[in-house]
Amino acid sequence: MKVLKVPARTIAVFVLPCLLLYVCLVFAPILVSFYTGLLQWDGITTAKFAGLANFKDMFFHDPVFWPSVKRTLLYAVASMVEIPFCLLMAILLNRYVRKGNTLVSIYFTPVILSVVIIGQLWKTIYDPVSMGGMLNGVLISLGLDSWTHNWITEPKIAMFALYAVSLWQYFGYHLLIQYTGVQNIPDELYEAAKIDGADGFKADRYITFPLIIPIFKISIVLAFIGSLQAFDLVMVMTAGGPAHATDVISTHMYNSSFLSFKYGYGSAIASFLVILCLVFTASINTIFNKLEKKFS
Repeated sequence: MKVLKVPARTIAVFVLPCLLLYVCLVFAPILVSFYTGLLQWDGITTAKFAGLANFKDMFFHDPVFWPSVKRTLLYAVASMVEIPFCLLMAILLNRYVRKGNTLVSIYFTPVILSVVIIGQLWKTIYDPVSMGGMLNGVLISLGLDSWTHNWITEPKIAMFALYAVSLWQYFGYHLLIQYTGVQNIPDELYEAAKIDGADGFKADRYITFPLIIPIFKISIVLAFIGSLQAFDLVMVMTAGGPAHATDVISTHMYNSSFLSFKYGYGSAIASFLVILCLVFTASINTIFNKLEKKFS
């Protein structure tokens, strides 16, 4: 087979514009954020260089910061819970449902809705019965009065209410990714396995799961890193309240930067979030690379 050799200059002509755009839009703001994290600045008046003072305050003196990190990590872990179920459902749809694409499209609908609409919709569902809240109304009609709560105003429950909405919103997204991956596995492999006596979930154990690992990794990375940056849904539904009970890193960053006018401090939090995303992305890639080698 002949390999088409493209001159390096030609490659550079096509790659450089996108590379420069990527550097300007992604890396430059990150570097600026790291720099402003070293400033004592309200975003309006003259900034003063403060060295690592913002990072020191963030790590050792901010009572909201570490709880927000813990909630963010739990949010990210919770977002991955549904992915194995999405894979199982994708396998069942591909195997037993003739028009599985239609069902996947229906499940995908919440993904294309605006987060503001989803947030307002679920706030209405979570409302008390006196305000027409559907969830509490259903629980009461089932005789489960003791299970009713003020879902997003009780500090111990509010974060779990947000987890549930996030899982509902992105179920179709991960199902679509897994379903596409399962569909792309050649039928010949399953037919050969069937001749050898491996059928059903036994075939999944030796064919589907090993071949779906790269797709599974994409879902895990998107869910985990996307949840680390969770902002819009939290802001719409609770804005970090009540009493910081649903504050995650990004909302704490926003509140510090634009409500408390500590732009330098907010940039320090943003820098920490960038590092956290890079660390977990590298860790997840390492784990899945080992899994791929093991099953290859």
